Amino acid sequence: MSESTSIDVLLKERRVFDPSEEFVEQTNVKRWMNKRGIKSYDELLEKAKDLKWFWGEVSKDVVEWYKPYQKVFEWNEPYAKWFIGAKYNIVHDALDKHVKTYRKNKVAYIFEGEPGDVRKLTYRDLYVEVNKLANGLKSIGIKKGDRVGIYLPMIPELPISMLACAKIGAIHTVVFSGFSVGGLQKRISDSEAKALITCDGFYRRGKIVPLKSQVDECLGACHSVEHVIIYRRSMEEIQWKEERDHWWHALTEGQPTECPTEKLDANDTLYILYTSGTTGEPKGVISAHGGYAVGTALTLKWVFDMKDEDIWWCAADIGWVTGHSYIVYAPLILGATSVIYEGAPDYPNPNRWWKIVEKYGVNILYTSPTAIRMHMRYGEKWANKHDLSSLRLLGSVGETINPEAWMWYYKHIGKERCQIMDTWWQTETGSFVISPLPITPLKPGSPTRPLPGFTAEVYDEGGKPIKEGGGDLYLLPSWPAMLGGLYKAPERYVKTYWSKLPHMYLTGDKARRDEDGYFWIQGRADDILKVAGHRIGNYEIESALVSHKKVAEAVVIGKPHEIKGESIVAFVVLKEGEKPDDTLRKELREHVGREMGKLARPDEVWFVKDVPKTRSGKIMRRVVKARVLGAPLGDISTLRNPEAVDEIAFAT
Repeated sequence: MSESTSIDVLLKERRVFDPSEEFVEQTNVKRWMNKRGIKSYDELLEKAKDLKWFWGEVSKDVVEWYKPYQKVFEWNEPYAKWFIGAKYNIVHDALDKHVKTYRKNKVAYIFEGEPGDVRKLTYRDLYVEVNKLANGLKSIGIKKGDRVGIYLPMIPELPISMLACAKIGAIHTVVFSGFSVGGLQKRISDSEAKALITCDGFYRRGKIVPLKSQVDECLGACHSVEHVIIYRRSMEEIQWKEERDHWWHALTEGQPTECPTEKLDANDTLYILYTSGTTGEPKGVISAHGGYAVGTALTLKWVFDMKDEDIWWCAADIGWVTGHSYIVYAPLILGATSVIYEGAPDYPNPNRWWKIVEKYGVNILYTSPTAIRMHMRYGEKWANKHDLSSLRLLGSVGETINPEAWMWYYKHIGKERCQIMDTWWQTETGSFVISPLPITPLKPGSPTRPLPGFTAEVYDEGGKPIKEGGGDLYLLPSWPAMLGGLYKAPERYVKTYWSKLPHMYLTGDKARRDEDGYFWIQGRADDILKVAGHRIGNYEIESALVSHKKVAEAVVIGKPHEIKGESIVAFVVLKEGEKPDDTLRKELREHVGREMGKLARPDEVWFVKDVPKTRSGKIMRRVVKARVLGAPLGDISTLRNPEAVDEIAFAT
């Protein structure tokens, strides 16, 4: 049985989803093509191979330079520079230019706290708050090039902090508010942050998370931090350290509402964002102002067909790259109205998200397959309580979306009206790379093909290109939002991304390409099982399990086996109301056998209430495997549900 047949089986007799001709003609990308006499998507992809022409041309639509660039890009392997010679600051496009137009009175952010409090900030409001904080930062000695840590929940003060840093040329490093003290400490120490912005506490599942107390514990070992700025969110009592600690409201009170935006080189660093995937020490990914602005804004405008009247909701956390790119910078550059929600997606009830969609008339929803599967588990009855007719497009991010989740999302949330933009990209890429456009025919479970201006290839272990079939996924440099290296780790940068094949960026993912040139992401390269000499993707078995009508979610790992090399162990989360028993266990094994062949049948099937996931929604297979094998768990500070780890041990 082929290692990649499960998706083919799952999609058998399913149609390809084609957008209507009327819809296509109204899209941003089609209008752009028509102005340039480009008649087809394939012709656009071909023309976009001329990177200098393509990115130079599209940059005119999304950014304004203080001083024009002299050269589109320069590639000195393994480093790229984009829009060389340009003077720029991303805050000019995100805020400054808007307050000179009608958009000054347009809502930039609709914020809803978990307790139900609502705030709406116009572009003018945001501009004023950013300027006041920027001036406050300057008053305590923060200047161009200084690193500022930001440890805040999903409240408007998080994007305000990022923009205030960028405005004065300081480099922000956002640390996800779900990280423990250890995770925070590693990132603040490595970045040598001079200041840290946080809050007293925030709301999560009806409880208050005491963020400032975690900061106090962290800073005992982070000696670079001279100032801590605390926003008052939960009114919790906090410990106070004179001279170091500053209340946000006191620091910004009386500050001028204007602050000059620092005119930077387009390749000056905008942020450092730490990523470790599911293993290893955090890597500080560096992103620059100019190329990042062009790459993120263009991809958001085209992939999600952003219109001026749209209400956009990227339901990720700003602590991850998805939030950096598609909650803060790209939507603001495009002058969009975005929703920010503080709390858990199913608190106090599983219809919280659908209430928000109805309440604010959300037009575009962008979320993770994990969240979709969670809602599948609760059932469509919760979504059916609300009017979701405002939705025009849907999106998926963070991991591969299995076809069953795709179909559920399409049917029960989009009501079979909304295309699904399934996006593949990474912290390191900065922007979408492989994704449909609204004019692209869709196949459930595939992010389709690389976007214009990007090139992806699949190679086998011997370094030979594969036009149809599976292997390692590589990108060909360069693209504007591409990382500018790893902070203080040039050797690690080369070893991690550029050491396997010459002139190729190694993504670390496995993928296959079908006869139409569509890519199917199979998961991380280290998530491939080797069973009796055959390579089988964990994701594909998981997808086969989830295709069963009683299964909401599954995680599959390999366990050493004397004869087969590895045996297959599956942990299964059932849909609400379903009962686990030995009959169902056998049924699931046979179901996988029918979908993928007998070789892929799990040797063991265990039923659990949940599987370990990061707060961004990614399943932590390495933690599951470590627990099963009795090995050290490693860093689990990113887990949102550590109790699931113990349940894995109990189940087996």
